[in-house]
Amino acid sequence: MSTSHDTKQLLHLVIGGELSSLDGVEFKDLSKLDIVGVYPNYAAAHTAWKAKAQQTVDQAQTRYFVVHLHRLLDPSTAQN
Repeated sequence: MSTSHDTKQLLHLVIGGELSSLDGVEFKDLSKLDIVGVYPNYAAAHTAWKAKAQQTVDQAQTRYFVVHLHRLLDPSTAQN
C-alpha cells in the first residue's frame, strides 16, 4: 500500500447505532454497533456518514458519527 506524500492522511472512523437516550451519545447495545469504516479524509467519511444517516432517518434513536482518528493518533493534528 502506497500513500501520496502530497496529501496528508487524516484517518476518520464512521460508526453508528441505536442510542440509549437522545440526550447523550451512549449506545444501547454495543454488540449491535455499526462500524461503517475507516476513511482517509473527512470528505470521504462525511459521504459515508451522510449515506448511513439518510438510510436511518426514520429511526429516531439511531445516530451516526464521524470520529477523527487522526486526532487520537497524533494530537498535533487537532486543528485539521
